[in-house]
Amino acid sequence: MRIVILTGAGISAESGVATFRDADGLWEGHNVQEVATPDGFLANPDLVLRFYDERRANLATVEPNAAHLALAELEQRLGDDVLVVTQNVDDLHERAGSKNVIHMHGQLRSALCMACDERFTWDAPMANDPACPGCAVPSLRPDIVWFGEIPYRMNEIQDALLAADVFVAIGTSSEVYPAAGFVALASEVGARTVELNLHPSRMSSHFHEVMEGPASEVVPRWVRELA
Repeated sequence: MRIVILTGAGISAESGVATFRDADGLWEGHNVQEVATPDGFLANPDLVLRFYDERRANLATVEPNAAHLALAELEQRLGDDVLVVTQNVDDLHERAGSKNVIHMHGQLRSALCMACDERFTWDAPMANDPACPGCAVPSLRPDIVWFGEIPYRMNEIQDALLAADVFVAIGTSSEVYPAAGFVALASEVGARTVELNLHPSRMSSHFHEVMEGPASEVVPRWVRELA
Protein backbone atom coordinates (compact mmCIF):
# COMPACT_ATOMS: atom_id res chain seq x y z
CA MET A 1 0.00 0.00 0.00
CA ARG A 2 1.60 3.24 -1.19
CA ILE A 3 0.68 6.31 0.85
CA VAL A 4 1.36 9.96 0.03
CA ILE A 5 0.82 12.38 2.91
CA LEU A 6 0.59 16.15 2.41
CA THR A 7 1.17 18.16 5.58
CA GLY A 8 0.59 21.85 6.20
CA ALA A 9 0.84 24.41 8.97
CA GLY A 10 -1.84 22.69 11.07
CA ILE A 11 0.41 19.74 11.93
CA SER A 12 3.13 21.98 13.38
CA ALA A 13 0.91 24.59 15.01
CA GLU A 14 0.48 22.43 18.11
CA SER A 15 4.26 22.34 18.49
CA GLY A 16 4.31 26.13 18.69
CA VAL A 17 5.31 26.88 15.10
CA ALA A 18 3.50 29.99 13.90
CA THR A 19 1.00 29.39 11.11
CA PHE A 20 1.56 31.08 7.79
CA ARG A 21 -0.93 33.91 7.98
CA ASP A 22 -3.26 35.00 10.72
CA ALA A 23 -6.68 36.59 10.40
CA ASP A 24 -5.39 40.03 9.38
CA GLY A 25 -3.27 38.65 6.54
CA LEU A 26 0.06 39.26 8.23
CA TRP A 27 2.83 36.73 8.80
CA GLU A 28 4.20 37.21 12.30
CA GLY A 29 3.46 40.92 12.03
CA HIS A 30 4.83 41.40 8.51
CA ASN A 31 3.09 41.85 5.20
CA VAL A 32 3.66 38.67 3.19
CA GLN A 33 4.83 40.71 0.20
CA GLU A 34 7.67 42.09 2.33
CA VAL A 35 9.09 38.79 3.60
CA ALA A 36 7.93 36.04 1.25
CA THR A 37 8.51 37.29 -2.28
CA PRO A 38 11.60 37.81 -4.46
CA ASP A 39 10.63 41.49 -4.81
CA GLY A 40 10.48 41.86 -1.04
CA PHE A 41 13.98 40.41 -0.76
CA LEU A 42 15.33 42.77 -3.41
CA ALA A 43 13.70 45.75 -1.74
CA ASN A 44 14.87 45.02 1.81
CA PRO A 45 17.22 42.02 2.10
CA ASP A 46 18.18 42.87 5.70
CA LEU A 47 14.54 42.68 6.83
CA VAL A 48 13.99 39.36 5.07
CA LEU A 49 17.21 37.79 6.35
CA ARG A 50 16.48 38.89 9.93
CA PHE A 51 12.94 37.57 9.66
CA TYR A 52 14.12 34.10 8.65
CA ASP A 53 16.98 34.19 11.15
CA GLU A 54 14.36 34.61 13.88
CA ARG A 55 12.21 31.81 12.52
CA ARG A 56 15.23 29.52 12.23
CA ALA A 57 16.25 30.26 15.80
CA ASN A 58 12.70 29.52 16.96
CA LEU A 59 13.06 25.92 15.77
CA ALA A 60 15.26 25.27 18.81
CA THR A 61 12.30 26.04 21.07
CA VAL A 62 9.80 23.58 19.55
CA GLU A 63 9.53 19.80 19.44
CA PRO A 64 7.67 17.28 17.24
CA ASN A 65 4.21 16.44 18.51
CA ALA A 66 2.21 13.22 18.49
CA ALA A 67 1.16 13.74 14.86
CA HIS A 68 4.76 13.93 13.62
CA LEU A 69 5.68 10.89 15.71
CA ALA A 70 2.74 8.86 14.38
CA LEU A 71 3.77 9.50 10.76
CA ALA A 72 7.33 8.48 11.58
CA GLU A 73 6.00 5.26 13.12
CA LEU A 74 3.97 4.63 9.96
CA GLU A 75 7.09 4.97 7.84
CA GLN A 76 8.96 2.58 10.13
CA ARG A 77 6.17 0.07 9.55
CA LEU A 78 5.75 0.47 5.79
CA GLY A 79 9.14 1.81 4.73
CA ASP A 80 9.48 3.50 1.36
CA ASP A 81 5.78 3.04 0.65
CA VAL A 82 5.17 6.13 2.83
CA LEU A 83 6.08 9.57 1.45
CA VAL A 84 5.54 12.80 3.38
CA VAL A 85 5.24 15.89 1.19
CA THR A 86 5.27 18.91 3.45
CA GLN A 87 4.45 22.54 2.81
CA ASN A 88 6.18 23.37 6.10
CA VAL A 89 9.71 24.71 6.26
CA ASP A 90 10.45 23.38 9.76
CA ASP A 91 12.32 20.14 10.43
CA LEU A 92 9.84 18.51 12.82
CA HIS A 93 9.11 15.53 10.54
CA GLU A 94 12.79 14.65 10.40
CA ARG A 95 13.27 15.17 14.11
CA ALA A 96 10.35 12.81 14.76
CA GLY A 97 12.10 10.14 12.72
CA SER A 98 10.63 10.45 9.20
CA LYS A 99 13.22 10.00 6.48
CA ASN A 100 11.18 9.96 3.27
CA VAL A 101 10.23 13.65 3.26
CA ILE A 102 9.94 16.19 0.43
CA HIS A 103 9.95 19.87 1.46
CA MET A 104 8.13 21.41 -1.49
CA HIS A 105 8.54 24.93 -0.07
CA GLY A 106 12.15 24.59 1.10
CA GLN A 107 13.63 24.48 4.58
CA LEU A 108 14.59 27.02 7.22
CA ARG A 109 17.75 25.08 8.04
CA SER A 110 19.06 25.38 4.50
CA ALA A 111 20.84 28.18 2.65
CA LEU A 112 20.83 28.78 -1.10
CA CYS A 113 23.73 30.61 -2.69
CA MET A 114 22.63 33.00 -5.42
CA ALA A 115 26.16 33.04 -6.86
CA CYS A 116 26.90 29.32 -7.29
CA ASP A 117 23.33 27.92 -6.89
CA GLU A 118 24.47 25.39 -4.24
CA ARG A 119 22.57 24.49 -1.07
CA PHE A 120 24.00 24.01 2.39
CA THR A 121 22.67 22.96 5.77
CA TRP A 122 22.52 26.22 7.71
CA ASP A 123 21.82 27.07 11.35
CA ALA A 124 23.67 30.36 11.77
CA PRO A 125 22.32 33.88 11.09
CA MET A 126 22.34 35.17 7.51
CA ALA A 127 21.73 38.85 8.27
CA ASN A 128 25.48 39.47 8.71
CA ASP A 129 26.15 38.45 5.08
CA PRO A 130 28.24 35.33 5.70
CA ALA A 131 30.33 33.87 2.89
CA CYS A 132 29.03 30.90 0.95
CA PRO A 133 30.78 27.70 2.16
CA GLY A 134 31.20 26.68 -1.48
CA CYS A 135 32.26 29.73 -3.48
CA ALA A 136 33.07 32.19 -0.65
CA VAL A 137 30.79 34.87 -2.13
CA PRO A 138 28.51 36.53 0.50
CA SER A 139 25.36 35.82 -1.51
CA LEU A 140 23.24 33.52 0.65
CA ARG A 141 19.44 33.61 0.91
CA PRO A 142 16.97 31.41 2.78
CA ASP A 143 16.30 28.21 0.84
CA ILE A 144 12.59 28.97 0.89
CA VAL A 145 10.16 28.91 -2.03
CA TRP A 146 8.62 32.37 -2.05
CA PHE A 147 5.45 33.48 -3.80
CA GLY A 148 6.11 33.55 -7.53
CA GLU A 149 8.70 30.77 -7.34
CA ILE A 150 8.21 27.13 -8.35
CA PRO A 151 7.89 24.55 -5.54
CA TYR A 152 10.62 21.96 -5.34
CA ARG A 153 10.57 18.41 -6.72
CA MET A 154 7.16 18.67 -8.34
CA ASN A 155 7.89 15.88 -10.84
CA GLU A 156 8.69 13.47 -8.00
CA ILE A 157 5.54 14.49 -6.17
CA GLN A 158 3.37 14.00 -9.23
CA ASP A 159 4.87 10.57 -9.89
CA ALA A 160 4.20 9.55 -6.29
CA LEU A 161 0.58 10.73 -6.48
CA LEU A 162 0.02 8.81 -9.71
CA ALA A 163 1.23 5.65 -7.97
CA ALA A 164 -0.59 6.22 -4.66
CA ASP A 165 -3.16 3.91 -3.13
CA VAL A 166 -3.93 6.41 -0.37
CA PHE A 167 -3.57 10.21 -0.30
CA VAL A 168 -3.88 12.04 3.01
CA ALA A 169 -3.94 15.81 3.59
CA ILE A 170 -3.16 16.88 7.16
CA GLY A 171 -3.48 20.38 8.59
CA THR A 172 -3.77 22.16 5.26
CA SER A 173 -6.55 23.97 3.44
CA SER A 174 -5.45 22.35 0.13
CA GLU A 175 -6.75 25.50 -1.59
CA VAL A 176 -3.55 26.91 -3.09
CA TYR A 177 -2.03 25.39 -6.22
CA PRO A 178 -0.15 23.25 -6.90
CA ALA A 179 -1.09 21.47 -3.65
CA ALA A 180 -4.78 22.11 -4.37
CA GLY A 181 -4.55 19.73 -7.30
CA PHE A 182 -3.08 16.81 -5.36
CA VAL A 183 -6.41 15.33 -4.22
CA ALA A 184 -7.83 15.42 -7.74
CA LEU A 185 -4.73 13.79 -9.20
CA ALA A 186 -4.77 11.03 -6.59
CA SER A 187 -8.49 10.48 -7.08
CA GLU A 188 -8.05 10.12 -10.83
CA VAL A 189 -5.85 7.06 -10.32
CA GLY A 190 -8.24 5.51 -7.80
CA ALA A 191 -6.48 6.40 -4.56
CA ARG A 192 -8.45 6.58 -1.33
CA THR A 193 -8.36 10.22 -0.19
CA VAL A 194 -8.52 11.37 3.42
CA GLU A 195 -8.51 14.83 5.01
CA LEU A 196 -7.38 15.22 8.64
CA ASN A 197 -8.00 18.78 9.78
CA LEU A 198 -8.98 20.81 12.80
CA HIS A 199 -12.05 21.90 10.82
CA PRO A 200 -13.28 20.81 7.37
CA SER A 201 -11.71 22.84 4.58
CA ARG A 202 -13.42 24.19 1.49
CA MET A 203 -11.91 21.21 -0.31
CA SER A 204 -13.41 18.63 2.07
CA SER A 205 -16.06 17.51 -0.42
CA HIS A 206 -13.27 16.26 -2.71
CA PHE A 207 -12.11 13.68 -0.15
CA HIS A 208 -13.58 10.24 0.48
CA GLU A 209 -13.15 10.63 4.22
CA VAL A 210 -12.79 13.60 6.58
CA MET A 211 -11.65 13.42 10.22
CA GLU A 212 -11.92 16.54 12.36
CA GLY A 213 -9.81 17.44 15.36
CA PRO A 214 -6.32 18.52 16.44
CA ALA A 215 -3.58 16.85 14.42
CA SER A 216 -2.01 15.43 17.60
CA GLU A 217 -5.22 13.46 18.16
CA VAL A 218 -6.58 12.57 14.72
CA VAL A 219 -3.29 11.62 13.05
CA PRO A 220 -2.32 8.95 15.64
CA ARG A 221 -5.89 7.64 15.50
CA TRP A 222 -5.82 7.39 11.71
CA VAL A 223 -2.46 5.61 11.83
CA ARG A 224 -3.79 3.11 14.37
CA GLU A 225 -6.90 2.45 12.28
CA LEU A 226 -4.72 1.90 9.22
CA ALA A 227 -2.97 -1.02 10.89
